[in-house]
Amino acid sequence: MNKIRKGDEVIVITGKDKGRRGTVLQLFGDDRVLVEGINVAKKHQKGNPNAMPPLEAGIVDKEMPLDISNVLVFNPKTKKGDRVGIRVSADGSKERIFRSSGDTVDI
Repeated sequence: MNKIRKGDEVIVITGKDKGRRGTVLQLFGDDRVLVEGINVAKKHQKGNPNAMPPLEAGIVDKEMPLDISNVLVFNPKTKKGDRVGIRVSADGSKERIFRSSGDTVDI
């Protein structure tokens, strides 16, 4: 069970975007994560009229992946980033919890 999932709200703890929050768009394996509006880079793009949808030439802003160790799941109660643990309930199902308070992580 992954501790960070697609759709989680995360906060960046290191790097040029430290302190910014965003939503996880995609996970790349177990070590990289793509966050909406974070780690944006300028990319030069060549036009392609045959692509669907057609690509226009120019300089575009593109979100780049971050290392998963540089983000924490945002805890709305404490308004801070929090580590996530996994608790196995009595019936054998797993649930994600915040380490500081023990509350379940709501998606």
